[in-house]
Amino acid sequence: MTDAPLIAILDDEPQIRSLLVGALEDAGFRTAAFARAADLEAALRRISPDACLIDLGLPDSDGLALVHRLATESGAAIIIVSGRAQVQDRVTGLELGADDYIIKPFEPAEVVARIRARLRKPAPGPARSDAVTRFAGWSADFGRYILTSPDGTETPISHAEAEVLRIFLDAPRRLITRSQMLDLLGGAAGDSFDRAMDVRISRLRGKLGEDPKNPRLIKTIYGAGYIFMAEIE
Repeated sequence: MTDAPLIAILDDEPQIRSLLVGALEDAGFRTAAFARAADLEAALRRISPDACLIDLGLPDSDGLALVHRLATESGAAIIIVSGRAQVQDRVTGLELGADDYIIKPFEPAEVVARIRARLRKPAPGPARSDAVTRFAGWSADFGRYILTSPDGTETPISHAEAEVLRIFLDAPRRLITRSQMLDLLGGAAGDSFDRAMDVRISRLRGKLGEDPKNPRLIKTIYGAGYIFMAEIE
């Protein structure tokens, strides 16, 4: 189907690319597979994938640097698929903007499930993905992944940051616990998720022009979670 989500696959191992392409297409996704980072980046000038599966061990690029670039410059969900199993590798990948981290070897069904979780449509409400949502003089365009400030300045946000903002906009002035964040984002419990969440919220606050010592919009309730203080217009 032409409207099926498009998944970009970047891995220099032909067997891995073939395995992922087969599993994803059998599950109803469209795919575009690449062996080199340069080929993927060139293709991104003409295609807009819904998610990117990125191996870190690339022959022509630093995989983590690429993850960070894609997370900040594209609206795609970024999922690392790597043989690097150390906790620090997972933490670093998530801190740099990845939405998820899958360790090789993997079950193809797990990759399909993780992608579906990342691309799951948000519940109906103020922050629908096709809407421009306004709050406290700001607007969030989830179709273009753009935040517009009260003075009209546009700032891109990553898919990961947009997911967090959607959660806040769907529940203004209500406590959202870290456990609820975990459930809504489909993450894996543990220090890596907690650190990645802290980074996402810190970046989102920065893009909203928040004073890190006294944020107005995203309040931290220590030991409990967060409250988004703005009314949705």
